[in-house]
Amino acid sequence: MLSLQHSRRDFLRSSVGLAGLTIPTFLKLSAHAAPTRKAKACIIIYTWGGMSHYESFDPKPEAPAEFRGEFKPIKTATPGIRFCEHLPLLAKHSDKLAIVRSVHHKQGGHQQGMYINMTGHNPVGGIKAKSRNNWPSLASMISHFHHPGVGTPRAIRMPYSMYDNGTQMAGEGAGWLGAKHDPILVRTPAGKPYGGVSRYTDRELKLKLNLEKQRVEGRRTLLEQLEQNVSRKNGAETEYERFDNFRRMAADMLLGSPVRAAYDLEKEDPKLRALYGDHIGGQTLLLSRRLVEAGVPVVQALCSAGDLAGGGGDNWDTHRGHFKKMKDRLLPVFDRSVSALLTDLEMRGMLDETLVVFLTDFGRTPKINKNGGRDHHPGVYSLALAGGGIRGGQIYGSSDRKGAEPASNACSPADIHATVFQAMGIDPRTELHDVLGRPFQICEGAPLPLF
Repeated sequence: MLSLQHSRRDFLRSSVGLAGLTIPTFLKLSAHAAPTRKAKACIIIYTWGGMSHYESFDPKPEAPAEFRGEFKPIKTATPGIRFCEHLPLLAKHSDKLAIVRSVHHKQGGHQQGMYINMTGHNPVGGIKAKSRNNWPSLASMISHFHHPGVGTPRAIRMPYSMYDNGTQMAGEGAGWLGAKHDPILVRTPAGKPYGGVSRYTDRELKLKLNLEKQRVEGRRTLLEQLEQNVSRKNGAETEYERFDNFRRMAADMLLGSPVRAAYDLEKEDPKLRALYGDHIGGQTLLLSRRLVEAGVPVVQALCSAGDLAGGGGDNWDTHRGHFKKMKDRLLPVFDRSVSALLTDLEMRGMLDETLVVFLTDFGRTPKINKNGGRDHHPGVYSLALAGGGIRGGQIYGSSDRKGAEPASNACSPADIHATVFQAMGIDPRTELHDVLGRPFQICEGAPLPLF
């Protein structure tokens, strides 16, 4: 029996239940109740391309053959919960995970699907990556409520931009919150790209620069002088100052902040590094742990590039050869690195105060296409949360027998965001203002009863 059902039974036996409070009222109150402790940091794991719910957290062994696929379900550490057979390590961590099997939206394109999952809002009209009219990303929004010390960014994203050619997509940045809340793009200093293909560009900040401290200080002084001159000329904050926010932050980090020390993966225990896997995906998650340990409030890790799929293939966007890619590369790498992260956080006593959130574009179609793949399917898909006050070993919602649409407790990306905000001690109804002073409520969803 699942944990959520246990909670309902315990409630009915309690004095509150006997007093006549109905289950719907109880669940509604639970959804809006603040967790007893708020998480101090958040790690967002994004599987770009649309991770199949069938071949991960919501297998359908009873569905017809043309829907259920080639893989079998396996038992997990939690009675009644089953995962795909190629997630054996994560199956052992089910007691830490809250699986949401009923997320859905109506955005069938990658850019639009990523936007709604990263911002919690539907794209309006044509969305442009550099537009300050976009809604802020989840990482940016969380960062607004944190004020770390000098040299520690409010938000970092790794190891590169989501889009295949390295171009930033709408929903990756801070949008109307302004440039100072854009997550800094940092490359992972270790790990091999599968097939020798790397997607690094010149946009990612590499903290292992061979710059002497004196040179860095000199450059920063020169930048400050330039900024002062431009500010005096225009009499207000300039576009140059906003644009240069990352350069100034980079200089601070290079001058010896805890972040720079965390970036040096050579100082990590070799056995632990091996546990994550010698690939960019695994080493990115290791670096994520080190960064939040160093005081970065929120880290967004992209775990879906050619490093996982096999030399620049279509990643989790498995329109062709779906089962071979999932079995040979995608699932084993994901399983190993994410399991290592959960183990690492737990061993260090960090899991209770570090929220881990799994996001993706959408799910995959129920029916397998003629190319042996599954296509885009926003009708229903699975996400997961762990740590940060989330009660593990539970399933929220369900999809129907074919995995085509929600069967119970349908929810939206906005509800996932509201749940994250609540775990981080942020009221989802908080109102913020953009650079022009216009008010926006940060979230339109309601927290799920996962605490």
